[in-house]
Amino acid sequence: MTGCRLGNTVRMAVILMTGASGALGTMLRTRLTQHTLRLTDLRPADGVDALDVTDGAAVERAARGVDAIVHLGGLADESAFDDVLDVNVRGSERVLQAAYRLGVPRVVLASSNHAAGLHERCASLPDDVAPRPDTYYGWSKAALESLGRLYHDRHGMHVICLRIGACKDQPATPRDLSVWLSPDDLARLVEASLTATGWRLVWGVSANTRRWWSTAGGEAIGYHPHDDAEKWAAEVGEPDPGAPEQRTVGGTMATGPLGAG
Repeated sequence: MTGCRLGNTVRMAVILMTGASGALGTMLRTRLTQHTLRLTDLRPADGVDALDVTDGAAVERAARGVDAIVHLGGLADESAFDDVLDVNVRGSERVLQAAYRLGVPRVVLASSNHAAGLHERCASLPDDVAPRPDTYYGWSKAALESLGRLYHDRHGMHVICLRIGACKDQPATPRDLSVWLSPDDLARLVEASLTATGWRLVWGVSANTRRWWSTAGGEAIGYHPHDDAEKWAAEVGEPDPGAPEQRTVGGTMATGPLGAG
């Protein structure tokens, strides 16, 4: 089956999704229903095939015949340097290399706000602000973004890197009032990324009243979030402007010990 592009939508695209058993993958599996999803994860489950993203040959087999890859697989928190290097960086290179070898035109990469986590918070921080990782994990995501740029520049591949905020069912902390990404908006963001061109960095954040980050990158690819964390402001409480997690993009991860998962 071949993906059909109609205007700003892709209908019935065949998508390889890595990390499909993880938190983001689980959210997307039930929301990208117009597509044919080839679900994979290191942890197989019902409907999810086993795939180790560090195994290049296995990734290439899994990617054969797809229209796009949504790469969510990897370590999702701070870990030892060798672990994030092997899984997050080498694994991402294997995905990009498979896409290149097979002629898959588009890869959507799950980056993180922690790739820029040591930047001071400010209103409308640009999507493409220079990397300033707060952890080994954040560094691995900055490396992933750089690899995506390399494959775009060398091979013309469309690579969209999503600097995802706090993606969860609902905000749980005062910081989330600014950086929350709802599951439905995550799906809208990925849908927009499936028609975007070039190499792009885009903040993954909802339409929060207290949003810290620019809307420009999302608007440029047709991402229009609907949800606002302000609905839960009374429940989670007001932020303390002097708290460490309110001073930098990366929150508490910007102050914890390196390599401590």
